[in-house]
Parts: sequence; C-alpha cells; structure tokens
Amino acid sequence: MSFEITGKLFKKFETQSKTQTFQAREFVLEHSPTQYPQYIKFQLVQDRCNLIDDYAEGEEMKVYFDVRGNKWTDPNTQEDKFFTNLNAWKVEKGAAPQVAQGPAAAPAANPVATGDQMDPMGEDDLPF
Repeated sequence: MSFEITGKLFKKFETQSKTQTFQAREFVLEHSPTQYPQYIKFQLVQDRCNLIDDYAEGEEMKVYFDVRGNKWTDPNTQEDKFFTNLNAWKVEKGAAPQVAQGPAAAPAANPVATGDQMDPMGEDDLPF
C-alpha cells in the first residue's frame, strides 16, 4: 500500500553504505497540519538515494512512500528486534502541506490521525 504526504524538507542526510551492496539515505519532512509541526523521517534506498539531491532544506515537497516492517535477530543474544521504516520511492515539488493519504488511488482514506481528528472538539493543546 502506498501513501503520500506533503511538507517542507527539514533536513537531509548523506548517503550511507550499510553493507557492501546496500546503501540508504534519510531525510526529515516537516509536516504542519496544525500548530504543532510533525517531523517525519523517511528513508531512500539503493538507486533512489539521489532523489533529494536537487531539493534544498525548507523547500516544499510531496513524498510518496511505503511502510516497511522488518525483523532482525541479534546473533549474540538471539533476541528479535523489530524496525519500521517509511521507504520513500518518489518525491516531487509540492504545494501547501496536506494530511497523508493512502492508498494513492483512494484519496478519501486517511490513515494518519492528526490532532484535530483525535479530539473532535479541537481542545487538545498537547504538542504531540
């Protein structure tokens, strides 16, 4: 299932080689649907690491992404670890920030609850 979200590029990091055959690059999108901005970290992998090269921090952008969950077992302790990544697969110049929607083919669906949706009276003043 694919999702999309718009906001400002807050921070982009350099590409890192995780192994000899795998590279990843992270960036943070500032999404501000309410007075409390959300800072959402995305990951680009392999040949997509250069997708944000032409974007400057502070620039509006739209990010298309998938949610990925992985399990890794520590070889020393045999303890399972679980990771969730937001894997960006496409970015484009964006307009005003919008709430994340998904899947892309069904714009009425809204899997991300904003502060306004969680409190229908709009009286929640918590910053998170």
